Amino acid sequence: MAKFVNYLKRGIVTVHGPIEVHRAYYYCPHCKQSSIPWDEEVGLDQGLSHGLRTLVCLAGTLAPFEDAAEDVLRRFTGVRLSASTVLRATETAGQQLQEQLQSGDVPQPSQPELDWRAKREKNQPAAYVGVDAFSVPMQGPEGQEADHRMLYAAVLYTPQKKHTRYVVDFDLDGVVAKLRHVTASCGIGQVEELIAITDGGNGLEEALKRGLADNLPTILDWYHAAQHVHAFAHVCFGDHSGLRHAWTGKALDALHEKGGTGLLTYLRRWKLPSNAPPEAAEELRKLIGYFENNEHRTNYPRYRANGWDIGSGPTEAACKIIGERLKGSGMRWAETGATSVGALRALYVSGAKMWDGFWHSQQHKAA
Repeated sequence: MAKFVNYLKRGIVTVHGPIEVHRAYYYCPHCKQSSIPWDEEVGLDQGLSHGLRTLVCLAGTLAPFEDAAEDVLRRFTGVRLSASTVLRATETAGQQLQEQLQSGDVPQPSQPELDWRAKREKNQPAAYVGVDAFSVPMQGPEGQEADHRMLYAAVLYTPQKKHTRYVVDFDLDGVVAKLRHVTASCGIGQVEELIAITDGGNGLEEALKRGLADNLPTILDWYHAAQHVHAFAHVCFGDHSGLRHAWTGKALDALHEKGGTGLLTYLRRWKLPSNAPPEAAEELRKLIGYFENNEHRTNYPRYRANGWDIGSGPTEAACKIIGERLKGSGMRWAETGATSVGALRALYVSGAKMWDGFWHSQQHKAA
């Protein structure tokens, strides 16, 4: 039997169809530990071969665990597993991935992605980076409902959006540290090769600068900046759509043509209408304060002249496509489960080459 197993592992023997195997199971009543030595000998993990484990974790990454077990795996492989088996396998793989990323051992794509180091046009970055967060429903002790928590998603992508990397973490500095490791693994070693685009979320820009470089070029997402202008106009002009649209147009023209500095000049010189509601003065003060705090990253004329992106759409999309797996109807997560499954989901949406590269490395480690 040992010789047959060795032949299987070396690929000398190919088996067509199922093989029924009976193996010894040992349990220690003192330490409460169990073992199946034969599983370790043939490379099984939690009773799953490497090939099946890859499929089980893929199903658990794409669908709720019960659907993955009862529908996806049964329908496409004929294998019958419990939802708890899919959960354990998926979360274990996700934890392994998280540990790799935290240590800087970033999975490599199964085939090289040369665009990360492709020759760039003048003033173009090698890649853009961004961070945002989305709400995850959490589960408290004994299955009780707990408050939602914000899970951070960081993204690195080429200017042509051909290649993308995603990582997640509940800790903001932690997700940026992983982003730094991923950036280095793509061959990007100079901060001048990166541009960060974020919304005005509290602490996002500061975390990126702490984790990457103090002189990291940053851009305030145009659409979030414009939303602040629109929000003030609604307060100030209310239902007077003509006045509201006219004022908004002038303000956004100033922002577009002269950046945040030009908009601030316009706002400081502009006088509130005599019939403006009482709260408009305070909202104008807040609007001016917002653009004062973000003036250093609102030079939109320069960004357009250089051909840079000014929208954080890829970062917001990251929250959506990763969050889809974690925010299903009735779902509640423990922190380890959310980060583990979120990490695998982030790896999966980073592309087939990245997913395959991770599992190839797992197979080599097992061997």
